Amino acid sequence: MKITVLMGGTSAERDVSIATSLRVAEALRTREHEVVTLDTARGPLTLNEEKALLAKGAIVKTTPPSQAELAEMAAQTLPQMLRAIPQLQKADCVFLGLHGGFGEDGSIQALLDMAGIRYTGSGHLASALAMDKDLSKHLFRRAGVQTASWAMARRDDQPDELLKGLLLPVVVKPSKQGSTVGLSVVRKREELAAAVAEAFQYDDEVMVEQFVAGRELTVGIIDGEALPVGEIIPKHEIYDYECKYTPGMAEEVFPAQIPSDRAREAQELARKAFQALKLRGCARIDFRMTEDGSLFCLEANTLPGMTGTSLIPQGAAAAGISFPELCERIVQSALREVPR
Repeated sequence: MKITVLMGGTSAERDVSIATSLRVAEALRTREHEVVTLDTARGPLTLNEEKALLAKGAIVKTTPPSQAELAEMAAQTLPQMLRAIPQLQKADCVFLGLHGGFGEDGSIQALLDMAGIRYTGSGHLASALAMDKDLSKHLFRRAGVQTASWAMARRDDQPDELLKGLLLPVVVKPSKQGSTVGLSVVRKREELAAAVAEAFQYDDEVMVEQFVAGRELTVGIIDGEALPVGEIIPKHEIYDYECKYTPGMAEEVFPAQIPSDRAREAQELARKAFQALKLRGCARIDFRMTEDGSLFCLEANTLPGMTGTSLIPQGAAAAGISFPELCERIVQSALREVPR
Protein backbone atom coordinates (compact mmCIF):
# COMPACT_ATOMS: atom_id res chain seq x y z
CA MET A 1 0.00 0.00 0.00
CA LYS A 2 1.19 3.55 -0.71
CA ILE A 3 1.15 5.66 2.44
CA THR A 4 2.19 9.29 2.83
CA VAL A 5 3.06 10.42 6.37
CA LEU A 6 2.36 14.13 6.88
CA MET A 7 4.68 15.67 9.44
CA GLY A 8 6.37 18.79 10.77
CA GLY A 9 4.21 21.82 10.10
CA THR A 10 4.55 25.17 11.82
CA SER A 11 2.90 24.66 15.20
CA ALA A 12 4.80 24.74 18.50
CA GLU A 13 4.62 20.92 18.41
CA ARG A 14 6.66 20.66 15.20
CA ASP A 15 9.53 18.70 16.79
CA VAL A 16 7.10 16.24 18.39
CA SER A 17 5.42 15.71 15.04
CA ILE A 18 8.72 14.94 13.32
CA ALA A 19 9.70 12.44 16.02
CA THR A 20 6.26 10.79 15.80
CA SER A 21 6.23 10.60 12.02
CA LEU A 22 9.71 9.18 11.49
CA ARG A 23 8.89 6.40 13.96
CA VAL A 24 5.54 5.70 12.26
CA ALA A 25 7.15 5.63 8.80
CA GLU A 26 9.75 3.14 9.97
CA ALA A 27 7.08 0.93 11.56
CA LEU A 28 4.86 0.96 8.48
CA ARG A 29 7.79 -0.01 6.26
CA THR A 30 8.28 -3.13 8.39
CA ARG A 31 4.71 -4.02 7.34
CA GLU A 32 5.91 -3.83 3.70
CA HIS A 33 4.08 -0.61 2.82
CA GLU A 34 5.56 1.94 0.41
CA VAL A 35 5.97 4.98 2.67
CA VAL A 36 7.01 8.56 1.91
CA THR A 37 7.28 11.40 4.42
CA LEU A 38 6.13 14.95 3.70
CA ASP A 39 6.87 17.97 5.89
CA THR A 40 4.03 20.44 5.28
CA ALA A 41 6.45 23.32 5.89
CA ARG A 42 9.49 22.04 3.97
CA GLY A 43 8.23 19.51 1.42
CA PRO A 44 8.98 15.80 0.94
CA LEU A 45 11.92 14.11 2.69
CA THR A 46 14.25 11.60 1.13
CA LEU A 47 15.30 8.48 3.01
CA ASN A 48 18.73 10.03 3.51
CA GLU A 49 17.16 13.14 5.05
CA GLU A 50 15.11 10.94 7.39
CA LYS A 51 18.26 9.08 8.42
CA ALA A 52 20.09 12.36 9.01
CA LEU A 53 17.32 13.56 11.34
CA LEU A 54 17.30 10.27 13.24
CA ALA A 55 21.09 10.35 13.53
CA LYS A 56 20.89 13.64 15.44
CA GLY A 57 19.40 11.79 18.39
CA ALA A 58 16.82 13.71 20.41
CA ILE A 59 14.57 15.45 17.88
CA VAL A 60 12.28 16.84 20.59
CA LYS A 61 14.10 19.40 22.72
CA THR A 62 13.09 20.32 26.27
CA THR A 63 11.36 23.47 24.94
CA PRO A 64 9.25 23.97 21.80
CA PRO A 65 10.57 25.89 18.74
CA SER A 66 10.53 29.69 19.07
CA GLN A 67 7.76 31.76 17.55
CA ALA A 68 10.29 33.43 15.23
CA GLU A 69 11.40 30.04 13.84
CA LEU A 70 7.82 28.95 13.28
CA ALA A 71 6.82 32.25 11.65
CA GLU A 72 9.67 31.93 9.15
CA MET A 73 8.46 28.47 8.12
CA ALA A 74 4.77 29.43 8.11
CA ALA A 75 5.29 31.82 5.21
CA GLN A 76 5.95 28.83 2.94
CA THR A 77 3.36 26.41 4.29
CA LEU A 78 0.47 26.94 1.87
CA PRO A 79 2.58 26.90 -1.34
CA GLN A 80 4.32 23.74 -0.13
CA MET A 81 0.99 22.07 0.54
CA LEU A 82 -0.44 23.03 -2.85
CA ARG A 83 2.61 21.67 -4.65
CA ALA A 84 2.39 18.47 -2.60
CA ILE A 85 -1.21 17.65 -3.44
CA PRO A 86 -0.35 15.52 -6.52
CA GLN A 87 1.81 13.35 -4.28
CA LEU A 88 -1.02 13.05 -1.81
CA GLN A 89 -3.39 11.99 -4.55
CA LYS A 90 -1.21 8.95 -5.28
CA ALA A 91 -1.42 7.73 -1.69
CA ASP A 92 -3.85 5.00 -0.69
CA CYS A 93 -3.85 6.58 2.77
CA VAL A 94 -2.30 9.61 4.44
CA PHE A 95 -1.03 9.01 7.96
CA LEU A 96 -1.36 12.27 9.89
CA GLY A 97 1.69 12.62 12.09
CA LEU A 98 1.05 16.33 12.63
CA HIS A 99 0.42 17.86 16.06
CA GLY A 100 -1.13 21.17 17.05
CA GLY A 101 -1.89 24.14 14.79
CA PHE A 102 -3.20 23.46 11.29
CA GLY A 103 -2.37 19.77 11.65
CA GLU A 104 -4.79 19.00 14.44
CA ASP A 105 -7.45 21.73 14.25
CA GLY A 106 -9.36 20.37 11.26
CA SER A 107 -7.72 22.55 8.59
CA ILE A 108 -5.66 19.86 6.87
CA GLN A 109 -8.49 17.36 7.39
CA ALA A 110 -10.89 19.67 5.51
CA LEU A 111 -8.43 19.99 2.61
CA LEU A 112 -8.01 16.22 2.42
CA ASP A 113 -11.78 15.72 2.58
CA MET A 114 -12.23 18.12 -0.32
CA ALA A 115 -9.62 16.20 -2.31
CA GLY A 116 -11.26 12.84 -1.48
CA ILE A 117 -8.08 11.55 0.16
CA ARG A 118 -8.32 9.02 3.00
CA TYR A 119 -6.43 9.93 6.15
CA THR A 120 -5.96 8.70 9.69
CA GLY A 121 -7.66 10.21 12.70
CA SER A 122 -10.82 12.25 13.13
CA GLY A 123 -12.62 14.34 10.54
CA HIS A 124 -12.39 18.11 10.24
CA LEU A 125 -15.36 18.94 12.51
CA ALA A 126 -14.35 16.55 15.29
CA SER A 127 -10.73 17.71 15.08
CA ALA A 128 -11.80 21.36 15.45
CA LEU A 129 -14.07 20.55 18.39
CA ALA A 130 -11.38 18.60 20.24
CA MET A 131 -8.74 21.27 19.62
CA ASP A 132 -10.97 23.94 21.17
CA LYS A 133 -10.78 23.16 24.91
CA ASP A 134 -13.70 25.50 25.71
CA LEU A 135 -16.13 23.78 23.33
CA SER A 136 -14.80 20.35 24.34
CA LYS A 137 -15.59 20.95 28.00
CA HIS A 138 -19.16 22.01 27.19
CA LEU A 139 -19.64 18.79 25.20
CA PHE A 140 -18.04 16.66 27.91
CA ARG A 141 -20.52 17.95 30.46
CA ARG A 142 -23.45 17.40 28.10
CA ALA A 143 -22.30 13.77 27.78
CA GLY A 144 -22.04 13.27 31.54
CA VAL A 145 -18.24 13.45 31.65
CA GLN A 146 -17.07 15.54 34.62
CA THR A 147 -14.55 18.31 33.89
CA ALA A 148 -13.07 21.11 36.02
CA SER A 149 -14.71 24.56 36.15
CA TRP A 150 -13.17 27.18 33.87
CA ALA A 151 -13.34 30.72 32.47
CA MET A 152 -12.20 32.14 29.15
CA ALA A 153 -9.78 35.07 29.42
CA ARG A 154 -9.57 38.24 27.38
CA ARG A 155 -6.36 40.19 27.09
CA ASP A 156 -7.68 43.11 29.14
CA ASP A 157 -9.38 41.05 31.89
CA GLN A 158 -8.46 41.87 35.46
CA PRO A 159 -7.46 39.02 37.86
CA ASP A 160 -10.65 39.42 39.91
CA GLU A 161 -12.76 38.91 36.78
CA LEU A 162 -10.79 35.81 35.74
CA LEU A 163 -10.98 34.22 39.17
CA LYS A 164 -14.73 34.71 39.58
CA GLY A 165 -16.08 31.33 40.67
CA LEU A 166 -12.58 29.79 40.75
CA LEU A 167 -10.17 29.18 43.60
CA LEU A 168 -6.39 29.31 43.47
CA PRO A 169 -4.48 27.43 42.24
CA VAL A 170 -5.64 27.58 38.63
CA VAL A 171 -4.21 26.35 35.34
CA VAL A 172 -3.74 28.92 32.57
CA LYS A 173 -3.36 27.55 29.04
CA PRO A 174 -3.97 28.35 25.38
CA SER A 175 -7.42 27.10 24.41
CA LYS A 176 -6.25 25.55 21.14
CA GLN A 177 -2.80 24.09 21.77
CA GLY A 178 -1.39 20.74 22.83
CA SER A 179 1.65 19.29 24.60
CA THR A 180 1.10 21.77 27.48
CA VAL A 181 2.68 24.52 25.33
CA GLY A 182 2.16 27.90 27.04
CA LEU A 183 0.63 26.29 30.16
CA SER A 184 1.19 27.58 33.71
CA VAL A 185 -0.04 26.65 37.17
CA VAL A 186 -0.84 29.87 39.06
CA ARG A 187 -0.88 29.77 42.86
CA LYS A 188 -0.74 33.52 43.60
CA ARG A 189 -3.11 36.20 42.31
CA GLU A 190 -0.22 38.45 41.29
CA GLU A 191 1.15 35.74 38.95
CA LEU A 192 -2.06 35.49 36.92
CA ALA A 193 -1.55 38.39 34.49
CA ALA A 194 1.90 37.15 33.40
CA ALA A 195 0.59 33.61 32.91
CA VAL A 196 -2.29 34.84 30.75
CA ALA A 197 0.10 36.98 28.67
CA GLU A 198 2.37 33.95 28.18
CA ALA A 199 -0.54 31.79 26.99
CA PHE A 200 -1.71 34.50 24.57
CA GLN A 201 1.64 34.16 22.77
CA TYR A 202 0.41 30.78 21.48
CA ASP A 203 -3.29 31.37 20.83
CA ASP A 204 -5.99 34.01 20.46
CA GLU A 205 -8.02 32.40 23.25
CA VAL A 206 -6.82 31.52 26.75
CA MET A 207 -8.49 29.32 29.35
CA VAL A 208 -8.25 29.72 33.13
CA GLU A 209 -9.20 26.37 34.65
CA GLN A 210 -9.62 25.17 38.22
CA PHE A 211 -6.55 23.11 39.18
CA VAL A 212 -7.49 19.56 40.12
CA ALA A 213 -5.03 17.89 42.47
CA GLY A 214 -4.61 14.17 42.01
CA ARG A 215 -3.18 11.40 39.86
CA GLU A 216 -2.94 11.81 36.09
CA LEU A 217 -4.55 9.03 34.06
CA THR A 218 -4.82 8.47 30.33
CA VAL A 219 -6.94 6.18 28.16
CA GLY A 220 -6.21 5.43 24.51
CA ILE A 221 -9.12 4.69 22.19
CA ILE A 222 -8.87 2.80 18.89
CA ASP A 223 -12.09 2.52 16.89
CA GLY A 224 -14.13 3.03 20.05
CA GLU A 225 -12.22 0.33 21.94
CA ALA A 226 -10.53 1.49 25.15
CA LEU A 227 -6.92 0.46 25.79
CA PRO A 228 -5.66 -0.25 29.32
CA VAL A 229 -5.65 2.82 31.57
CA GLY A 230 -2.23 4.35 32.13
CA GLU A 231 -0.90 6.58 34.90
CA ILE A 232 1.63 9.35 34.36
CA ILE A 233 3.90 10.26 37.28
CA PRO A 234 5.89 13.36 36.19
CA LYS A 235 8.98 14.72 37.90
CA HIS A 236 7.37 18.18 37.81
CA GLU A 237 4.06 19.14 39.41
CA ILE A 238 2.30 18.72 36.06
CA TYR A 239 2.97 16.63 32.98
CA ASP A 240 4.55 19.51 31.07
CA TYR A 241 6.42 19.68 27.75
CA GLU A 242 9.78 18.72 29.25
CA CYS A 243 8.33 15.76 31.17
CA LYS A 244 6.45 14.53 28.09
CA TYR A 245 9.38 14.46 25.71
CA THR A 246 12.49 14.00 27.85
CA PRO A 247 13.29 10.38 28.72
CA GLY A 248 13.39 9.88 32.48
CA MET A 249 11.35 12.99 33.33
CA ALA A 250 8.14 11.01 33.84
CA GLU A 251 7.20 7.50 34.81
CA GLU A 252 4.38 5.94 32.81
CA VAL A 253 2.67 2.91 34.35
CA PHE A 254 0.56 0.63 32.12
CA PRO A 255 -1.77 -0.65 33.33
CA ALA A 256 -2.31 1.94 36.06
CA GLN A 257 -2.22 0.62 39.62
CA ILE A 258 -5.78 1.66 40.48
CA PRO A 259 -8.87 -0.31 41.56
CA SER A 260 -10.45 -2.27 38.70
CA ASP A 261 -13.80 -0.50 39.05
CA ARG A 262 -12.04 2.88 38.75
CA ALA A 263 -10.20 1.68 35.63
CA ARG A 264 -13.47 0.54 34.05
CA GLU A 265 -15.05 3.89 34.89
CA ALA A 266 -12.15 5.77 33.26
CA GLN A 267 -12.48 3.64 30.12
CA GLU A 268 -16.23 4.21 29.96
CA LEU A 269 -15.82 7.98 30.42
CA ALA A 270 -13.12 7.99 27.73
CA ARG A 271 -15.50 6.29 25.32
CA LYS A 272 -18.21 8.83 26.17
CA ALA A 273 -15.80 11.73 25.54
CA PHE A 274 -14.70 10.10 22.26
CA GLN A 275 -18.32 9.87 21.12
CA ALA A 276 -19.28 13.35 22.39
CA LEU A 277 -16.67 14.95 20.13
CA LYS A 278 -17.56 12.65 17.17
CA LEU A 279 -13.99 11.32 17.09
CA ARG A 280 -12.85 8.35 15.02
CA GLY A 281 -9.75 6.23 14.54
CA CYS A 282 -7.21 6.67 17.33
CA ALA A 283 -7.39 9.26 20.12
CA ARG A 284 -6.28 9.71 23.72
CA ILE A 285 -8.41 11.02 26.58
CA ASP A 286 -6.67 12.40 29.69
CA PHE A 287 -8.03 12.57 33.24
CA ARG A 288 -7.18 13.66 36.76
CA MET A 289 -8.28 11.35 39.59
CA THR A 290 -8.73 13.03 42.97
CA GLU A 291 -7.97 11.45 46.32
CA ASP A 292 -11.60 10.31 46.70
CA GLY A 293 -11.52 8.63 43.27
CA SER A 294 -13.46 11.28 41.32
CA LEU A 295 -12.45 11.51 37.65
CA PHE A 296 -12.15 14.86 35.84
CA CYS A 297 -11.58 14.86 32.07
CA LEU A 298 -8.76 17.20 31.03
CA GLU A 299 -8.87 16.99 27.23
CA ALA A 300 -8.98 14.78 24.15
CA ASN A 301 -6.02 14.39 21.80
CA THR A 302 -7.07 13.53 18.24
CA LEU A 303 -3.54 12.96 16.90
CA PRO A 304 -1.68 11.64 19.96
CA GLY A 305 2.09 11.39 19.90
CA MET A 306 3.77 8.22 18.70
CA THR A 307 7.32 8.96 19.84
CA GLY A 308 9.44 6.60 21.91
CA THR A 309 8.09 8.18 25.12
CA SER A 310 4.46 8.62 23.98
CA LEU A 311 1.47 7.15 25.80
CA ILE A 312 -0.66 5.51 23.09
CA PRO A 313 2.11 3.06 22.07
CA GLN A 314 2.58 2.14 25.75
CA GLY A 315 -1.15 1.59 26.22
CA ALA A 316 -1.24 -0.56 23.09
CA ALA A 317 1.75 -2.60 24.30
CA ALA A 318 -0.11 -3.25 27.58
CA ALA A 319 -2.92 -4.71 25.45
CA GLY A 320 -0.43 -6.90 23.54
CA ILE A 321 -0.35 -4.70 20.42
CA SER A 322 3.12 -4.05 18.93
CA PHE A 323 3.98 -0.62 17.55
CA PRO A 324 3.93 -1.73 13.87
CA GLU A 325 0.60 -3.47 14.48
CA LEU A 326 -0.75 -0.30 16.11
CA CYS A 327 0.23 1.79 13.09
CA GLU A 328 -1.31 -0.81 10.79
CA ARG A 329 -4.59 -0.76 12.73
CA ILE A 330 -4.74 3.04 12.53
CA VAL A 331 -4.26 2.87 8.76
CA GLN A 332 -6.87 0.11 8.34
CA SER A 333 -9.33 2.19 10.39
CA ALA A 334 -8.84 5.10 7.99
CA LEU A 335 -9.49 2.89 5.00
CA ARG A 336 -12.87 1.90 6.43
CA GLU A 337 -13.93 5.54 6.64
CA VAL A 338 -15.43 7.26 3.59
CA PRO A 339 -14.19 10.87 3.18
CA ARG A 340 -17.00 13.39 2.98
